Amino acid sequence: MTSPAEILPGVIFYSYHSAERREKVCVWNHHTLILQVSGEFILETSGQTVSMTGGDMLLISKNQLGTLTKVPPPGGNYETIVISLQEELLRKIALEEKLEANQKYTGLLNTLIPTNEFLQGYFQSIVPYARSSGASLTDEMGILKLKEGVKLLLLALPQLRDLLFNFSAPYKIDLEKFMLSNFHFNVPIEKFAQLTGRSLAAFKRDFGKTFGVPPRHWLQDRRLSEAKYLIETKQQKPSAIYLELGFETISHFSYAFKKKFGMSPTALSHAPTNLLLP
Repeated sequence: MTSPAEILPGVIFYSYHSAERREKVCVWNHHTLILQVSGEFILETSGQTVSMTGGDMLLISKNQLGTLTKVPPPGGNYETIVISLQEELLRKIALEEKLEANQKYTGLLNTLIPTNEFLQGYFQSIVPYARSSGASLTDEMGILKLKEGVKLLLLALPQLRDLLFNFSAPYKIDLEKFMLSNFHFNVPIEKFAQLTGRSLAAFKRDFGKTFGVPPRHWLQDRRLSEAKYLIETKQQKPSAIYLELGFETISHFSYAFKKKFGMSPTALSHAPTNLLLP
């Protein structure tokens, strides 16, 4: 079995491994339910840090950027089941069950689900399919499992109805606030536009009005300024921060840094205090 394996194509996935992993850029296009089988799962977004261990369940809201850290237990494997609550499937459930949002959702975007015997039973009913390489859910069974999971979520936290069944087009969010919180994520400009509720053309137009420069220019400048701060003030090594700040290679980072500041990041990290860049 490969990891991650699809239990139900495009909807239910099983991931396992024996070594710690960190995924620096994750984008959630759909609401996602995480069932943690074993090990520790750590989610970091601009507004939240959430950690869970074996037996816990987490609902991640759509249209977010974040970082994941996956830590296996001592001597064991990291195991998790991921259920993608795609809008098309949620719309189908809403029609069949006559469900709709009552008001705007104001809760946490990433919510640990309080456990109960029904959710525990649901959890255990999916694990055998995940762990057995010879077992797979039929489409019909998989959709039934997804519906069951959604109903149990609403039973545990009724307010999630306003999150899961709000199908209105995303409103434009505060562009400046979003970009200042998420500039370090290395994603295409098109994805930033989507996550802020804008077409690409509207994003570029609003970005120019807000920051006075094109998005790509601002992103590189902001990342380099943050790098300078981390090296000078926090004494962090260039090799430890370039990926965190959205640069794909150390050579590209060093070239851009020297072009902007006239000194390589490595030279700056070794410079005496009285010679630091202004």
